[in-house]
Amino acid sequence: MRNLVYALYERRLLRQVAGRAMPRHVGLILDGNRRYARDYGLPDPLDAYGRGADKLDDLLGWCRQLGIPAVTLWVFSTENFRRSAAEISGILGTVESKLARLAADRRVARLGVRLRAVGRLELLPDSTLAAIRAVEAATATHQALTLTIAIAYGGREEIADAVQALLRERVKRGEPLADTIEGITPEAIGRYLYAPDLPDPDLIIRTSGEVRLSGFLLWQSAYSEFYFCDVNWPAFRKIDFLRAVRAYQDRERRFGR
Repeated sequence: MRNLVYALYERRLLRQVAGRAMPRHVGLILDGNRRYARDYGLPDPLDAYGRGADKLDDLLGWCRQLGIPAVTLWVFSTENFRRSAAEISGILGTVESKLARLAADRRVARLGVRLRAVGRLELLPDSTLAAIRAVEAATATHQALTLTIAIAYGGREEIADAVQALLRERVKRGEPLADTIEGITPEAIGRYLYAPDLPDPDLIIRTSGEVRLSGFLLWQSAYSEFYFCDVNWPAFRKIDFLRAVRAYQDRERRFGR
């Protein structure tokens, strides 16, 4: 009976969001893995990260069904490097395993998913970098959905890196200091962000009940709509995603006007 009620509710939500404006770019903060492990009594918290990684398969299908062309997932922050060596190794190992599966997954090709990673990738182990480069190469020609993995990522770091890259380019050209200063505009900085070709996220979802961005896409989220969900990431369901999309559609976006 419970499954029937769930299916009927999911169908109702799909009818409600269909035919309305979809977000062009959705950002997700994948939070609550350790809380999920505690709630479900998992002996190894890393098991929750594995279940969370599997949830990505569902998410890709939901996005393609709704026609959402870009998704960015925050899977590992620069602050996460402060955790124990064992936990860092376990999380990144889970990421590597998932990326390897995605690179070989025929469904990824069928859905047209192109995957890439952004962040301070130079901080990652060689094995993680190799997994990233392999899946980027395997999916480079796909065009229906861009999946961006934010890993070793921090929003403040991204802005700092963008400004530094801008200044290096101006200095390399021998530009006068006064002209360089005048050239530091929001538009100029935006061209040096990690993924300048992506549209700003229309909708940002955070799981686990935490009500903050914690540095996710700080520059790009100036006019994003936020949706905070109490469900921990490994337990995130299609109805939770559809509710977030419906909430986005119900808001009047003024963009400062």
